[in-house]
Amino acid sequence: MHYLANFFAGAFLCNCIPHLAAGLQGLPFPTPFATPRGVGNSSPFINVLWGFFNTLAGLCLLASFPVKVSFSADFLLVLAGALALGVYLSLHFGKVRGGE
Repeated sequence: MHYLANFFAGAFLCNCIPHLAAGLQGLPFPTPFATPRGVGNSSPFINVLWGFFNTLAGLCLLASFPVKVSFSADFLLVLAGALALGVYLSLHFGKVRGGE
């Protein structure tokens, strides 16, 4: 169970970055609440809320299943979760936002 939590902690923390960055800059960015889902833009306010939720979810998982920064399986799973979601999002938003 803690391996799954570590993986998703990395994914949530990776996902908070683009939403907080866009929202804090006052820029619209796709969220699951947009129409069409994940393609249409949401307001900066919604992005800040969604980014904050992702931050809290990732931190709650890390607080429940603490990880030391080392070459342990736990920490590597946090990195794997962040990398997996980061690669997926870069490909998805590259298509959605016209980068590909």
